[in-house]
Amino acid sequence: MSIRTTPRQVAPTPGRAGWRQWGALVVLMLPVLMVSMDNTVLSFALPDISTSLHPSGNALLWVVDIYALMLAGLLVAMGSLGDRVGRRRLLVIGAVGFAVVSFFAARATDVSQLVLARALLGVFGATLMPSTLSLLRNIFVDRQQRRLAIAVWAAGFSAGAALGPVIGGWLLEHFTWGSVFLINLPVVALLVPLALWLVPESRDPNPGPIDPVSIVLSMTTMLPIVYAIKSYAEHGLTGTVAWSVALGVASIVVFVRRQLVRENPLVDVRLFSNRVFSGALVANMLSLMGLTGFLYFSAQFLQLVVGLEPMDAALVLVPGLVATIVAGLTVVRLVPIFGVRAVVSASFALSAVGYAIATFVGEVPSAWSIAVAFLVLGVGIGFAETLTNDVVVSSVPAEKSGSASALSETAYEIGAVLGTAVLGGILTARYRAEVSVPPLAGTEAQREAAGETLGGAMDLASQIPHQVGDWLVGSAHLAFDHAVQATTSVAIVIALGAAVVSWFTLRDAER
Repeated sequence: MSIRTTPRQVAPTPGRAGWRQWGALVVLMLPVLMVSMDNTVLSFALPDISTSLHPSGNALLWVVDIYALMLAGLLVAMGSLGDRVGRRRLLVIGAVGFAVVSFFAARATDVSQLVLARALLGVFGATLMPSTLSLLRNIFVDRQQRRLAIAVWAAGFSAGAALGPVIGGWLLEHFTWGSVFLINLPVVALLVPLALWLVPESRDPNPGPIDPVSIVLSMTTMLPIVYAIKSYAEHGLTGTVAWSVALGVASIVVFVRRQLVRENPLVDVRLFSNRVFSGALVANMLSLMGLTGFLYFSAQFLQLVVGLEPMDAALVLVPGLVATIVAGLTVVRLVPIFGVRAVVSASFALSAVGYAIATFVGEVPSAWSIAVAFLVLGVGIGFAETLTNDVVVSSVPAEKSGSASALSETAYEIGAVLGTAVLGGILTARYRAEVSVPPLAGTEAQREAAGETLGGAMDLASQIPHQVGDWLVGSAHLAFDHAVQATTSVAIVIALGAAVVSWFTLRDAER
């Protein structure tokens, strides 16, 4: 007599992720894609915004910066809030708010409305990013699987950046610039039900009370310092700049002291005594600074100097964005061989090479040199983003992952702010110093716009006599080319300095 046995289902290895966890990863890619698309789409819409809303050079920087500024100021608070009220709940609330504000951003009729909408997008965006990374930290408990999941998460930023220009380029060729914000609505419509189905809720079991004083201090640290950087680029050292820096420095001193004496601090500042943790945050910040600064000037250069349509300009950068995705995924295999610090240091060396190609290959930059430069830069960004985020979230207990993720995302957004505030500020200041605008051309407002942004100069040139317009175009192109050279030279120095810092601070990082 034979005994029939029913095949036994093999359960997943304890601690190893199953299909539901990997499905949750796919869902958590949606807010990442949405936020990253929002950044790169806007870069390609800047020329249309310049000609449609006629912003000043400083206002144009604010349109870009205010989003990342609000993100950076609120990420720590939102990460702590997610630890307390539930990370999935905060993710869903933030996604719905992000969609509503995106609708109103698309309908903005002047630059002040657009800046306000971008600020509100930053507020709701701050609820999304810490939630995604901290949820991954709790969903994937196996170290190797978590590193792969974070690699996919980091690659999601690049995928969004790659999709943003292509989708945005098509929209800009067929509709007004406001249409680029509407792509967020279908993403949210898909995200909310899938998150409620697949993503498990998680929170800190012993979070302590919410600390509103620390939240305010975190804001008064970030906002004044970034404003000072932007204002310095615009007006030089003024009393406003000095007072802003003083307020930011005083706030951070009080903030740190408050965290050290509280039983349940908003941020465990003792983490910064860990050299690896601090080094990873700095590397994260500087890698995004390089990426954002490059996108800020290259999008304008390709459209307003080379003369490409938005879609064609987007396609020039797509190979580099794809390279960022591939690099972020393949770096998981390189770390066991070379170690974290070697790969991260090499990533910044690649970033420096990318900027050098954009600056020094050929007499003037071209679409080809920009494409090759961004390809090299993209590989470096892909390496750095995956590894620095993995180091940050792996160095803290799972229940504190919301705060650690918020710090990682804060470094990310500070880098985005600095990319436009510092590198964009250098670009604007150098352009303003070199461009020559005909004294009697157009109205006073048009001449002022032409003296501040390349888009303003192109708009004025199209409305004045042909010979004078050609002269203005030539002056604006030359001034912008010199501004790009100055900006990329500074970026090269920053990237090389970051390579050195990473080599020494990440020495003890795990392979």
